[in-house]
Amino acid sequence: MPLFLLALAVLLMVLGLVLGYRKMRQWRLVEALPTSKVQGVFIGLVELRGEPVVEPPLCSYLAECACVHYAYQVEEHWSRTVTEHYTDSQGRSQTRTRHESGWTTMADGGDTTAFFLRDDTGAILIWPEGAEIEPLTVFSETCGRMDPLYYGKGPLGSCSHSDHRRRFTEVALPLGRELFVIGPARERQDIVAAEIAAAKDAPRFLISVRSEQEIISGHRTAAFLWPFFGTLAAGGLTAALSQAHQQQQFMVEQGSGRLSPELAPFLAIAGGLAYLGVFFLLWLWAVYNSLVDVRARLRQGKSLIEIELKRRADLINRLVATVQGYVRHEQETFEKLSQLRAQAQATAPGEPGVDPAGVAPALRFVAEAYPELKADQLFVKLQDELVATEQRLALARGYFNDIVERHNTQIGRFPDSFWAKVCKFAEEPFLTAEGFERAAPVVSFHLPAKEATP
Repeated sequence: MPLFLLALAVLLMVLGLVLGYRKMRQWRLVEALPTSKVQGVFIGLVELRGEPVVEPPLCSYLAECACVHYAYQVEEHWSRTVTEHYTDSQGRSQTRTRHESGWTTMADGGDTTAFFLRDDTGAILIWPEGAEIEPLTVFSETCGRMDPLYYGKGPLGSCSHSDHRRRFTEVALPLGRELFVIGPARERQDIVAAEIAAAKDAPRFLISVRSEQEIISGHRTAAFLWPFFGTLAAGGLTAALSQAHQQQQFMVEQGSGRLSPELAPFLAIAGGLAYLGVFFLLWLWAVYNSLVDVRARLRQGKSLIEIELKRRADLINRLVATVQGYVRHEQETFEKLSQLRAQAQATAPGEPGVDPAGVAPALRFVAEAYPELKADQLFVKLQDELVATEQRLALARGYFNDIVERHNTQIGRFPDSFWAKVCKFAEEPFLTAEGFERAAPVVSFHLPAKEATP
């Protein structure tokens, strides 16, 4: 058997296992990770859906559409006839011709910018550098020299042996198109908020125009196709090696004889089954790791709920105390203004009593010290914070229940259920009203009575 064919078969076998296992892990990761709302994003790996927003947007080169990422390519077609002189096996000089053709890249480029991903709960900053981007094809056209596009968007020069046909293609992440994002969330440096950016230890960072189901379906198909091709290579390699042994008359230690040619198909089947056995072990490994990852997310989901409950208990009480203090302060300010106004209006100018000119400095002092009385704004801000806190808590609870639903579905689905029982992965209960309720902080603005002044 030629050495290069042997190396090719072995390479296909290894690639089938490696790429199949990689696609299987990506498939199970996307399937097990619940989609979060932007307002409910917590630190760690998250999955989001929303529309890109940026100001000002990028303008793509060919389609001239508003986008946050684009990449274009201009290719030129060429063809040529090649004449070869060679010597055949009998030592005679021979001549042959062949036709060659292809495409040569004449120009390419693109740009990417950070953007906000917006859904119905808010927006989160996305840094696409280092992400795996699956864009949308926004421009694809092939034309000749007479088309204005040929030189309008392409270079003036031509490649060698050009047919004067050019192909223009462009892909982009356009505004107004829903994006699917999987990536690691971290805290922003400028404000108290989360952002999505590349991280070395993150299992994946993907920005795609495809839906979640389309991505899962694509990964699932590739996870089985790659091992299938590897199985064919393994079977073909085994059969070829058996035939090579037969042709070279290698003796086999089985009874009387040589290796029968009829055994070659059986050896090919045996080689393919052995290869599938290795892939089955890798599949068990992927299933176990996926179950462990989901279990870790369940524990993280529980801790997020406790964090939000702690935040509500601490933050709301402090906000209420702050508002109470400011209300008390404004109440005293209003009383002081009323007293000064009463003194100023008690007597007329020129008559015995309090001189209004003497009260003016005190009025100016109060006006300069307290130019705006903001109790109403503080009340609105407190109300917004109360609503946002309860929404974050509800999102954390919903996120946990989503993980529970995916975990229970995974361990109850054949053939994962068999391995889950062997590894003793049990179903997790959903959060119910009795399970997650905690005493909410009591919001009261009752001001204590002021001490009497002696």
